[in-house]
Amino acid sequence: MNAAIIRAGFLTTIQDLGRKCFRQFGVALGGALDQHALRVANLLVVNGELPAGLERTFGGLQARFADARIAAWCGGDFEARVDSTAIPAGHPFLLRAEEKLIIDRPQIGCRAWLAVSGGIDVPIVLGSRSTDLRGNFGGFGGRSLRDGDEIPLGQNSQRAQKLIEKPRQERIGRWKPPHAWSSPARRQPVLRFIRGVDSNRFNSSTLQRITTETFAVSPDSDRMGVRFDAPELKREDDVDLVSEAVMPGGVQVPPAGKPILLLGDCQTIGGYPKIAHVITVDLPIAAQLRAGDQVCFREVSLADAHRIWLDRERDLTQFRQGLEPHFS
Repeated sequence: MNAAIIRAGFLTTIQDLGRKCFRQFGVALGGALDQHALRVANLLVVNGELPAGLERTFGGLQARFADARIAAWCGGDFEARVDSTAIPAGHPFLLRAEEKLIIDRPQIGCRAWLAVSGGIDVPIVLGSRSTDLRGNFGGFGGRSLRDGDEIPLGQNSQRAQKLIEKPRQERIGRWKPPHAWSSPARRQPVLRFIRGVDSNRFNSSTLQRITTETFAVSPDSDRMGVRFDAPELKREDDVDLVSEAVMPGGVQVPPAGKPILLLGDCQTIGGYPKIAHVITVDLPIAAQLRAGDQVCFREVSLADAHRIWLDRERDLTQFRQGLEPHFS
């Protein structure tokens, strides 16, 4: 069965959890910029955590499904509806055959992730179904979706079929994850970070500015990274650095002094000094940043970053277990 893309919107791509074993060959991690949101949405539709879904940027998506599906979405403050029924974030809902799903422009944030029971069944390339927009491979022909595309879906599992029967009288499931998981966008975003390996190349006053000043998001931002127009951060030396591995979350400072927060499609190596690294748990907030947003940073220790991540993984395990009674 397929899903018909009536309107693809500004930028809609097929993404899963990315390509984790090919960075040594120069292949970007890619995948959903908020992998946690996609994992949660997939759990809500009885997919496990790995299947591919749709990542939408700035809404405008309209799709119609050939057969009945359970779907769920997480992300920014979007207005979503099936025909005239409003669909809140973080709730599984029934999509009957030939019904139209509409996701309009968000009030806060800029991205959302849609999971559909059965997953999106495009070919696996280098271990992933994710779209690599710069390499032009993976996903749907290596590109963003366009109006009129027909994307293949996997079969509903037996558990999904049972779940499809449950909400026929009640369109929207009542169970949901914590609000911060389903709606990570913030009006006043704060990103926690640990100091980067090159933080010693900046003087104490520059390092202090990271936590005392507000950073303005530049329009020149994309899936590779969030650029900040101000303030500028100047390093103490102008020595060229040897390029080394970089990862999503790293904050690089080019010669112009305008920092760049790397996201999922970032390059695999880089030579700009890394002043900080945003912790993994806060990357969902970073994925929602759009031009003009004002961002604050707060430093934490490496031990705190580990603890925060482990706490979320423990909570996700409990959430997964808590869903079981709804699927039996």
